[in-house]
Amino acid sequence: MLTGHAPEVSRATREPAPGDRLAAWQRALSRTFVDVEVTVARDDRQWTGELTADRLGALQIATEEFGPGTILRDARSVAADPRTHILVRRHLAGTALLLQDGRTAELHPGGLAFHDARRPFRIVLPARQRARILIVPRALLRLEERQLQALTATVVDGADGGAAGLLLPLLDGLVDEVSRPGLPRREQLARTVAEILATVALERIGGQPESALWERVTASVRTRLGEPGLAPQAIADQHAISLRYLHRLFQRQGTTVGAWVRARRLEAAHEELARPGAAHRSIAAVAARWGFASPSHFSRAFRETYGMSPAQWRRAACTVRAD
Repeated sequence: MLTGHAPEVSRATREPAPGDRLAAWQRALSRTFVDVEVTVARDDRQWTGELTADRLGALQIATEEFGPGTILRDARSVAADPRTHILVRRHLAGTALLLQDGRTAELHPGGLAFHDARRPFRIVLPARQRARILIVPRALLRLEERQLQALTATVVDGADGGAAGLLLPLLDGLVDEVSRPGLPRREQLARTVAEILATVALERIGGQPESALWERVTASVRTRLGEPGLAPQAIADQHAISLRYLHRLFQRQGTTVGAWVRARRLEAAHEELARPGAAHRSIAAVAARWGFASPSHFSRAFRETYGMSPAQWRRAACTVRAD
């Protein structure tokens, strides 16, 4: 249970009268997660459930203790409830079966599984269990729909090593941070949690998370080279990753964010200065077009890279074309 400050949602079935417990519990789960139907495997008066939930930036984090019973989201519930987030179930105690997309994930303490609110699912609880559920906007995971459909109801537990073995304990520690009163930079922490989940998910379905992310980041930066104020934080925010991870991504390619952006800007300017159709454009205008705020800074960087000034390169290119 999340502690340390008052959660946004706190429900316990011992509060309603025994005959009202099941309906109250179903309402609590539906409001917190997504519209579901709940059944219990014993008399309505004999079981209990507890639920707390809190918000961490764009994420919602809940702890649920309940069972035995079943949680069902059928086609009718999907049609009536437009929420489309991804639910990530991190099992803490007991067991559960998560069924979706023709697969069954058997969850034990330490296991994690994804399920998609956009499609029907069923959770079967043979006995009382406890789980932490992260409610994640699907856009934060940066996964294609085909990847999400391959991921649901598959177990991630870190037992086989790989990224999950390293990242799941880190995920637990970050999520625990939400219990701290007055926690600063909650949005940044939420992005880091989503980043970890995306990495774990891609590894689980056999993707290449870092190479795919590198391609996405660099492709988008190439479209923004003309923005003079393009900064690492803006790039990180666009891709919902932490600034630290962005820097690490470039370091693993043997460069830095600033050096990579400057090199691509110089390449673009170098190419434009050699084009006949750009002959009317001044060197200062070309520099500004590719994100250089200072023409003198552009000229120095150009000379350091290409061994001649922009004007010399333009004349040399014209001479080659004339020949």
